[in-house]
Formats: sequence, structure tokens, C-alpha cells
Amino acid sequence: MSNVIRDMLAEAGACVELFIGKPQNSEHYELTVRDETALRAFGIDVLINKAVFGTPEQQRAARWLVWELGQTLGVHPSSIHELYIARGRNALPHTFTTPAMNIRIMSYDSMRAAIAAAIKGKVGAFIFEISRSEMAYTEQRPAEYTAVAIAAAIKEGFRGPLFIQGDHFQINAKKYLTGPDAEIAGLQKLMDEALNMGFYNIDIDTSTLVDLDKPTLDAQQKLNYELCALFADYIREREPAGVTVSLGGEIGEVGHKNSEVSELRAFMDGLKQHMQSAHGISKISIQTGTSHGGIVLPDGSIADVTIDFDCLRDLSEAARDEYGMGGAVQHGASTLPEQAFGKFAQAGAIEVHLATALQALAYTRLPKAMNDEMTHWLFKNEANERAAGDTDEQFLHKVRKKATGAFKRQLWGMSDGDRIHVREGLQERFAMLFNRLGVENTRSYVDSFVTIKEIHKQPEDFGAQPVVKEDVSAFAD
Repeated sequence: MSNVIRDMLAEAGACVELFIGKPQNSEHYELTVRDETALRAFGIDVLINKAVFGTPEQQRAARWLVWELGQTLGVHPSSIHELYIARGRNALPHTFTTPAMNIRIMSYDSMRAAIAAAIKGKVGAFIFEISRSEMAYTEQRPAEYTAVAIAAAIKEGFRGPLFIQGDHFQINAKKYLTGPDAEIAGLQKLMDEALNMGFYNIDIDTSTLVDLDKPTLDAQQKLNYELCALFADYIREREPAGVTVSLGGEIGEVGHKNSEVSELRAFMDGLKQHMQSAHGISKISIQTGTSHGGIVLPDGSIADVTIDFDCLRDLSEAARDEYGMGGAVQHGASTLPEQAFGKFAQAGAIEVHLATALQALAYTRLPKAMNDEMTHWLFKNEANERAAGDTDEQFLHKVRKKATGAFKRQLWGMSDGDRIHVREGLQERFAMLFNRLGVENTRSYVDSFVTIKEIHKQPEDFGAQPVVKEDVSAFAD
């Protein structure tokens, strides 16, 4: 492994020095940055490309190098738990909503754009996240996703806590009802993988088990809070020393019935009875009228969505005042009109999840030949996803995400000019979102409340994990 690391550092311009010791009869590696300017200008690009597209041994070495360079330069995967709990005890103003951004396409460039906008706006409260289903079709496992986030931060000169989140770590209701042990074990395995790779923020989504046909609210939420408690305790037992992972629960599936305060109370009261850990969850995801990806009309435009901001406000207040959480979380919001985003902060929402519109914007700025090739591939390979009566635009809106993994290498390999064109559009969009959501100048809040934990690893901690081929059609994005 040492030869692989040395070769990689030489290719990256010899801007990092490697020290090898042998404590307890095993190799121990340490890094020193000799030339940060050269690392940011060229070296980190070499390393992250090896981390994503190299051989398994190169991936393992490069992912370790990026992690350790992050620790050396002050880029630390962290938990946002303390910031959210501070909101819950009114130690912070309720004037900002943290954007949690699902990065599906051109992840290195997309994250660079977000971080550049964050640095310019002095934004500390922002999250990069990826769901179980997105890991499959974008071909990004946690080890790769974290490496890309850290590398993007190094490239842009970011320092401080970097919040990386597992979104919709979800139970498949049908599989649970026929084989609960296997379904639980599968999700726990994903949690282990994510925790080991710096995902110190995890949204536990067992809301798929809510049964609205049950006669009482407690009965409707029972499986939801019991399984959420089980997974929360599982994570608490495995989180790194000195890190309190930020955990979220969910009381209603996105796209279904709007949530009510009474449902929140039924869920939280049951969760508190079943959780063994002293630290509970820091936020609660609810349904207020949106759906993942929005609803596309036959001409390709997005249908107007009426969000119940009163519901969002009431549930955020109850989450804070009665349970000490940061507030409620809004899903499926990226396709809303620009003027709507300010309303999330006004309603006291703690977090909003953004995905589809960011992906769509990147597509519009791709070279025409690349876009055409991806579109042709979708018509050929995803035709089974086309519903009866779908127009071409409706079909493409639904399946465009499926090409992000299949074309990952081509997208990363575009010319510098084409990649800059995509980054410029995304950075402008991120800046707008940060402004509307009120997270500009939140870096001081993050620095005041969030504990940074330096965590060092060794190359053997980083497996070159293959893409997991599983049926994720039942999972949320």
C-alpha cells in the first residue's frame, strides 16, 4: 500500500510528504502538507479522480489521503446536532433554515460550487446529503461521497465543520412485513458503512410503517417510533467518541397526508419511551404538501404546489417547545419558485431538502452533445419507467436522475470550460438559496456551537466499496 500512496503523491505533484512508522509491527502513516497552493491548484484534483475512478487499491489509498488531508487542513466531517439543539432551547434566532443538498450529478464540481457560495456568504449551516436510492443510481457509496465533499472543500479553501448526511435511511415496508430481521439488518449495515465514512448526520425514515388505518394515533405511529428508537440507539452505540450524531425522525411520508401536531406528539412520546440513549433526535421530518421532484406537467413545467406553511410553523414550534429539537424538516422543495424559499425561515423550519432542481440546472448547462447522448440513453434504457400517457418531458423529468451514474465518468471528464460553465450556474443558484433561506453569516453560529473532533484513520479503514445493486424503487430520494 505504501508504494501505491507514494506513486499517487508523486503524480499529485509531491506537495504532500508521507511519513511511515511501524508501531506494534504494523505500518502507520502520517501526512504533512508541504505546498498547500500546489495541492489546491492541481494535487487534490489528481487524488479525487483516483478516489472515484482508480483501481480498488488506488481508491482505498486516495480516499485515505483525502480524509487525512482534510484533518490536517481543518476540514472535519461533523455533526450539526449541537447547532440544532441550541435552536431547540432558543439559544439561536429562528431566522434561518439549513439547506440539505442532495448532490447527484458532477459531485466534485457541484460541491465546489456550493462551497464557493458558502465561503462568499459566510455560510456555516449547510449539508451535503445522499439517500439510499441515490447511492444506487448515482453510483456513489459513502466512502466516495465523503471523499468528494472533503476534496471540494480543500479545493475551495474551506475550513471548519463539514456536514455530510445520510438522507432517507429508509425501511421498505413490504420487505419488513415479510422479513423484518433481514430488512433491519440491511439498514444497520448501511448505517455502519456511513458512520465509518464520516456521515455524522443521519435521517432515520421508518415513516413507511405508519398505518393511518389504525384506530389511534399511537397505534398508527407505533412501528414507526419503535423502529426509529431501535436504529437511533444502534447509531448511538457506534458513533465516534466525542461525536453526537445528528439524528432525524419522520412522522409522515413525503407526498402523502399532511402532518399534524398530534401525530408529532404520538411519535415523540413513544420514541422517548423506547430510546435508551440520553441523546434523542434533533429534528423531525414532516409532510406539508410537497412531493419528491415536484409534479411535472405535460409541457415539462412544474405544477404549482401549495405548501402549508402554518403546518410547518406549528410543528416546528411544537418540536422546539415540547421536545427540545431544532424544528421541523421540509422535503421535496427544490422545484419551488425562488420567492417561496424565504417562507421556510419565516416558518421556523430547521432544514429543507433540495435535489431535483439542482440536477435539472446542471443538465441545462451541459454541452448539447452530452445532453443529447444522455437523453438518448434514457429513452433506450429506462423505457419501462414511462407511465401510460407520459409526454417525453414528463418521462425525462422522472428518469433523468438515472443517467447521472451511467455517465459519471464522461461528466467528470468534460473540458475545464464546460465544467466551469456548470459550476458558475450552480454557484449562482446556491447563493440565491443561501440568501433566501437566511443562512448567510451563520458561520459564526456554527463556530460557537459545533464541536470539531479530529478523527484520524488508516488506509485499511477505506474499502473500495462496489456499487450495491439493489432494488431501490420503493425508497424515497
